[in-house]
Amino acid sequence: MLLIKGLSERGRGSAVYIRKATIDDAPTIFAIRREAIRARCRDHYPWQDLETWTSGGMSETFARRVVDKFYVAVTAEHIVGTGMIDLATGKVDAVFVQPEYMGRGVGRTMMAYLEGLAISEGLEDIHLDATLNAAPFYRAMGFEGNDTAVYESSLGVSLACVPMIKRLALVPSAGEWK
Repeated sequence: MLLIKGLSERGRGSAVYIRKATIDDAPTIFAIRREAIRARCRDHYPWQDLETWTSGGMSETFARRVVDKFYVAVTAEHIVGTGMIDLATGKVDAVFVQPEYMGRGVGRTMMAYLEGLAISEGLEDIHLDATLNAAPFYRAMGFEGNDTAVYESSLGVSLACVPMIKRLALVPSAGEWK
């Protein structure tokens, strides 16, 4: 668990911590995903595509992924952000922040936490497919990538994305120090 204090003034100084998600968190995570996409992607993608991408209810497959791979950023009141990492592949996904908490460091804290997990597993890099609006955020976090590709959602919408990678600074184990 990672605790940060001192969110911006809009955060009213409340602490945020990262914890492993549970099955009970799945509906909230699904709702934050929908709200974040609709709030931040609307200037970069056609509204109809966003409607399709965020339509429907939460699937059982999504709920299982939450239990297996998701983490949540939590204030004293509620979940304000999400993120997941597949430690077998280094793929980061589903980093979303509740719109009213955007710009307060929640996403950065989640990314630092996920990166720490990857480093502790000995991964040399992590990668993701950024939405067009999120690519600058990830670049500021040390990710590289400028080319665009196509993300195919499970709901049948094709969206431009930016494949990105971040090389990790691995910490040598005690026996590797010279």
